Order: sequence, then C-alpha cells, then structure tokens
Amino acid sequence: MLDLTDVILNDGKTAEYEFHLTMPTLTYRFGDFRIVDSTAVVLQIENKGGQKLSLTGEVELVVEFPCARCLESVSRRLKVSPELELDLKEKNDYIDGYYLDVDQVIHDEALLVWPERVLCRSDCKGLCVTCGQNLNLGTCSCADAPSDPRMAKILDIFSNYKEV
Repeated sequence: MLDLTDVILNDGKTAEYEFHLTMPTLTYRFGDFRIVDSTAVVLQIENKGGQKLSLTGEVELVVEFPCARCLESVSRRLKVSPELELDLKEKNDYIDGYYLDVDQVIHDEALLVWPERVLCRSDCKGLCVTCGQNLNLGTCSCADAPSDPRMAKILDIFSNYKEV
C-alpha cells in the first residue's frame, strides 16, 4: 500500500512514487501466473481538485505462462502502463482511506496487455492426444493416430476403399 496523504490533502499537488510489487502471482479466472521478475513501479499522481486523482505509471513484468500447445513454462515480458482517473467520492478497488493498493492497480491493468496465446516456439508440436507425450521432446508409438479420435472410424472407412 502506498501512502497518498500528501497528494490527497493538497489540490493541484503532483508527486512521483517508486514502488516495488509485493504480489508473487497474477491470479485470473484461468489460473495463477508467477511473476518471475519486475521493474519498480513508477507512478505519477496528480490531485485534480474536487477529490479527483489522475494516475499514470509504468512497470515491466516477466510472467511465466504455459505454452498453449505443449504446456511447458514460457516467460514473457509485459509492459503495463496504467492511466486512471480516480474519484475519491466514489467507492473504488484501489484507494482505502489515504492508501493506494498499487498491486491491485497493476494486477488489473496487466489484464489489458495479456497475450491471447503464448507458444514456447512458433513450430511447437504440442502433446500427443492419445498418450500426452510432448512431441517436441520425441515421438511416441501412437504418433500416427488421427489427431481427433472421433475421426478414427471415418479414416477406417476410407482406408478400406483405398486404391492401390
């Protein structure tokens, strides 16, 4: 939590803060993602008067994701640049009294730059659908099985009528 007493009590006051994140993971509905590394959060906060604050900032996070195909861990850098207008007269998730929850701000803003899909490499072969073998590390005895088990019967029909 960051103490904003000086900024909140003085209309027109602008201050810059440096803060180190304390959260070890980013938690979303699709799982927990470990923060491997991060720069210090640099925030500029301005009291606009009328109990309104303007917040801008920047931080870079290195987050560990599972590869979308083979599930191996992959680290990706996320640049998070929050730009918020906070009204102290309204309830919000970031300010409690004179304190700003920087971790919550960065957590929520990281979702806006979240990658759609993370691959360990562009030619990732993924997992065998039958045995679960990571096909980047080697083949398995069922590697020639159809990629969709529901198609197995249809492939059998076609193989019976194959011309030689």
